[in-house]
Amino acid sequence: MQNTFVQLAKNCKKDMSSFPVYKIAMLGDCSMEHLATAIKGHAYDFNLALEILDTGYNNILPCIMQADSNMYKFSPNAVLIYMCVEQLYIVWCATPENERITFAVSNFNNIQTIWAHISSQCVANIIQFTFAEYDDAVFGNRGCVQPEAFVYQLRKLNMLLIEGGPSYKNVFLVDLFGIQSRIGRDAMHDSKLYLASKIPIAISALPIIASSVVSILLALNGRVNKCIVLDLDNTIWGGVIGDDGLSGIEIGELGIGQAFSSLQLWLKELKNRGVLLAVCSKNNEDIAKKAFEKHNDMILALDDFAVFTANWEDKVTNIKRIQQTLNIGMDSIVFIDDSPFERSLVRSFLPDIIVPELPDDPAEYLNYLKKLNLFETISFSNEDKKRTEQYRAEAGRELLRIEYTDYDEYLKELKMTSCALPFDEYHVPRIAQLTQRSNQFNLRTVRYTESDIDIIKNDTELITFYFMLKDKLMDYGLVSVVILKNHGDGILFIDTWLMSCRVLKRGMEEFVINKVFETAKHHKYKKVVGEYIETQKNTMVKNIYEDLGFIRKKNNFFTANVAEYKYNKTFIKEYQNEEE
Repeated sequence: MQNTFVQLAKNCKKDMSSFPVYKIAMLGDCSMEHLATAIKGHAYDFNLALEILDTGYNNILPCIMQADSNMYKFSPNAVLIYMCVEQLYIVWCATPENERITFAVSNFNNIQTIWAHISSQCVANIIQFTFAEYDDAVFGNRGCVQPEAFVYQLRKLNMLLIEGGPSYKNVFLVDLFGIQSRIGRDAMHDSKLYLASKIPIAISALPIIASSVVSILLALNGRVNKCIVLDLDNTIWGGVIGDDGLSGIEIGELGIGQAFSSLQLWLKELKNRGVLLAVCSKNNEDIAKKAFEKHNDMILALDDFAVFTANWEDKVTNIKRIQQTLNIGMDSIVFIDDSPFERSLVRSFLPDIIVPELPDDPAEYLNYLKKLNLFETISFSNEDKKRTEQYRAEAGRELLRIEYTDYDEYLKELKMTSCALPFDEYHVPRIAQLTQRSNQFNLRTVRYTESDIDIIKNDTELITFYFMLKDKLMDYGLVSVVILKNHGDGILFIDTWLMSCRVLKRGMEEFVINKVFETAKHHKYKKVVGEYIETQKNTMVKNIYEDLGFIRKKNNFFTANVAEYKYNKTFIKEYQNEEE
């Protein structure tokens, strides 16, 4: 159930002192106060405290052009920009007819100038709203094809934002046009409210828009959903396969089967994007798998699932096993089940898991899940497409491990190889993504956007490495990131060290730290210093520096002398480039 604006306003008054703080400056050519309230109130539900600076009505240019403006003094983590389509139409009406053909391009250039000014003055992310749809009906239906029509230029401007925004790696779009296409112009905009107060968004629509903004903020803070755990019977097909048999389940082009086929198509697309799929079903495994192996209308296949669990144990126990197998946080799992009993059980015993309250009618499942926008992402890389394959390979690796009584012999048998290379343009998206998504093996938990990584890779004062890993079963791609900083007096500081949890306990952490000391020795540093900043999720690495030979100092700093460092044992062999 979506919160109302009144509920969100009440949230703003609640205690957020224990939450991490994220600072936002809001720029707009309209009144932003209500939107700020809705965003802050919605963030409360996700344990995120927003400190918001409302820069005032129609104050965009003074804020961005003056280096000493209140906005820059505020040092925001993000700048949110809302440009009102009603104001844009006033500009359109004042534009000479001979310039209207280039209206969209001119305004997009102006917006790019705003982005560039902000980026030159601070390191904030920029969250830009696209424009709401607005048809002045001057050309009727022909307006969508007539370049001299406002609706044509408006849609072109939105398309320029969509195509041009991603080239600015610190710019993230809120699809206001898309939201309006779902809820309608009348639900989005209250003409009386706008005329009275210059508030462009109807009060009832504010929670929906706030939800979209907060989804981006959560992703920027590394809080993303990585896995969908699925029930089978009456969830991804109609009927109960154990009772109705293979031919009795509903899926395909006929009747309600279409709803389940549409849901499976969507799940398949999420899997292709990099979201993990897992099965948790009360069923005999052979019967449950038969649907995927034998039913001609099944869209999902067995190899689309990272983990397949079908038995008669309770679902809480099975979900815990799935979580442990995948080695991801409970709070990054979405559980989808048609049974209210099972949903309630999982919510009670696993409160961190997201459990959508599915509608009673399967025909409404997909539309409901889409509206929740549970899988927001601020980046995408080719590595995402391989994620299910990588986790399935991990299951094969576990079977191999069982064959060996000696763990060292098992690691040798994997024939692991890795390379360590400086940041480059091609790997910027994956490096940024790893900083955003890694929570457990992340010593200081500093998040970086692609724009940040671009700056870092060109900073001659920093030493950077990304690490690739492959073994005889799988090429894992980029699995670890290290940023080293000169702290003077012969000290090399580990500013960032993070690693994918999929490769833990295989000697990768030893390989990485050995490379750090090899680099320190090459550059004639005397000491390497690391820092551990504790979060709720990274306690697994609180002793990692001591385990690797560092000495604990005060305030969670650790140090080791380069000359005295003893290289840690690892069975990973180094290769020099990715082509080897």
